[in-house]
Amino acid sequence: MSLTYAIVVNGPVYGSQTSRSAYQFAQALIEDGHKLQRVFFYQDGVLNGSALTAPASDEFDLVAAWQQLGRTHQVELQTCVAAALRRGIVGEQEAEQNQLGSANLADGFEQAGLGGLAEVMLTADRVIQF
Repeated sequence: MSLTYAIVVNGPVYGSQTSRSAYQFAQALIEDGHKLQRVFFYQDGVLNGSALTAPASDEFDLVAAWQQLGRTHQVELQTCVAAALRRGIVGEQEAEQNQLGSANLADGFEQAGLGGLAEVMLTADRVIQF
């Protein structure tokens, strides 16, 4: 039986295992034939959406991995806009609204309110939080 999943990521892109574990879980559920509808990045998890991360060449690039997962499997990658703005992760629209010089939200990510999280919690069969 195939289920629809949503994942909520609260951990930062680097500095803990949380985000990497969420990514590995996402890969595993897709490989098992389930549908991953959305990954919602909340609290420090919004740092996964930064276009300004530059891991060493011998380290795993988790931001690029999320982007590839989103493109390949049509998974929505949403960052909480309020949490992102507090942590300096800014999309084009927010940069313009707040009169900031530039945006740094990575390609493939979008910013959404908590309504995006509430909606996916109502429509997914399972919601897993990391």
